[in-house]
Amino acid sequence: MSDHRLASVELDETTLPSATAEIEHERRVAIFDLIEKNSFEPEGSDGGPYGLKLSLQDNRLVFDITGVDYGRTYALSLTPLKSVLKDYLLICDSYYEALRGSSVTQIEAVDMGRRGLHNEGAEQLKARLEGKVAIDHETARRLFTLVCALYRRG
Repeated sequence: MSDHRLASVELDETTLPSATAEIEHERRVAIFDLIEKNSFEPEGSDGGPYGLKLSLQDNRLVFDITGVDYGRTYALSLTPLKSVLKDYLLICDSYYEALRGSSVTQIEAVDMGRRGLHNEGAEQLKARLEGKVAIDHETARRLFTLVCALYRRG
């Protein structure tokens, strides 16, 4: 029986920007949740589990995937994702600011927008990986969180 899942996820420390406590917490939670439950099936692989190292190199998002009998690296241009990444990071900043002193209604409104952009980014990432790695929606959401962690500037 095949085991198409991620067993480990690593963010390249050399390309990872510094982060606030909230952002660092989101990174850790996303990695934990991703490892706990994911669907990750690289094209041409008979089965996992897999290790994934994510990094940014020359304006490309790099997926370095390893498995027992599998190893492949994909470098995807960030250009198609830049708009949703920028919008998502801006609304995240608004969300963290709202948490520090806005009403519950305002926080919920910002959070709803944040979740919508997060879903949009996840679907774009899933589409960019099509033909390379098959992932489900929840895996795409958690991976998008990690892409944001790499993309965010200080």
